[in-house]
Amino acid sequence: MNTASPLPRHCTFSESDWTLLSQNWYPIAESREIGETAYKATLLDEPLVAYRVAGELVVALDVCPHRGVPLTKGQHDGQGVVCPYHGLRFGSGGRCNRIPASPSQNIPARMCLRTYAAVERYGLVWVCLARSGQDNADAVIPPMPHWDDAGFQQIVCPVFDVAGFAGRQVEGFIDVAHFAWVHTGTFADPDNAEVPDYTTRETSDGFEAVYLSNVGNYPIGPTGEERAASDFVWKRHFRVHLPFTATLTIHFPDDGRLVIMNAASPVSALRTRMFAPIARNFDLDVPVPDVHDFNLRVFEEDRDMVESQKPEYLPLDPTLEVHIPADRSSIAYRRGLRNLGYSSFFLH
Repeated sequence: MNTASPLPRHCTFSESDWTLLSQNWYPIAESREIGETAYKATLLDEPLVAYRVAGELVVALDVCPHRGVPLTKGQHDGQGVVCPYHGLRFGSGGRCNRIPASPSQNIPARMCLRTYAAVERYGLVWVCLARSGQDNADAVIPPMPHWDDAGFQQIVCPVFDVAGFAGRQVEGFIDVAHFAWVHTGTFADPDNAEVPDYTTRETSDGFEAVYLSNVGNYPIGPTGEERAASDFVWKRHFRVHLPFTATLTIHFPDDGRLVIMNAASPVSALRTRMFAPIARNFDLDVPVPDVHDFNLRVFEEDRDMVESQKPEYLPLDPTLEVHIPADRSSIAYRRGLRNLGYSSFFLH
């Protein structure tokens, strides 16, 4: 465990909040994006380099231990990532395997990268900054319903960047009162704004909510609303896995299921990279780029709201914002974060 990890330079979180957040798993990239080329990412203000060597995935601090140059400025020569300053090469396990200036000398044991635990799920690379190297045997990655079920198509949408706090983005994803005001260009009805009553239920790692309504989820257009009977009851099953991941399972007509994972990865306190794997068992003939385009338009509608919210952080004190009955999910979300001990940076 990297429990004694120093805070990143220029950290935008308080020490206590960063320490809590670093113990969770977050995606940093699509699996297909990481090959032999050094891949650059940032998580919780920590600059990372990710690469593969001999089939092994390595995720490490993007700093050469020799003289501090980012390895993402270098190249991969097939045996590891080469630092552009002095040519030191780092391969399996982040260990240095070549020092060109001293080719006949033993390589110091300390000449290795600070590596982090990483696993691959749902087409994504997930990282935990509180764990080192291959310490991933019991990785707790939020479950995604139907991802491995027969008859379901797996789609990984392109990453989506938000100039806002991850908590605000997740709260927007689970909000059901904004459909008629924000998503009228994609799937919602501006004349259907009422939110039927619903409840939330606490789970071991967050909470869940089942929301029933007659607001459809087909794209607006000539083949949209008419695909479902007017009296069809749409079931939306939200599962929130604290702090920043949620899944939504939408029950479509004819036993159709659409599952969307909203994994908000905190680049910094006010920058979020959002990952969205999708599983579905209908419309399998629809081109994947069309699925990407529709979901991008939905998230673009949300992004405009999230990036304009004030305060930018998520107020966990229930007295700092006024609530309405439709806010049961956001109230449960904030309560869950508060109970885990998150405090200062959420209240700025």
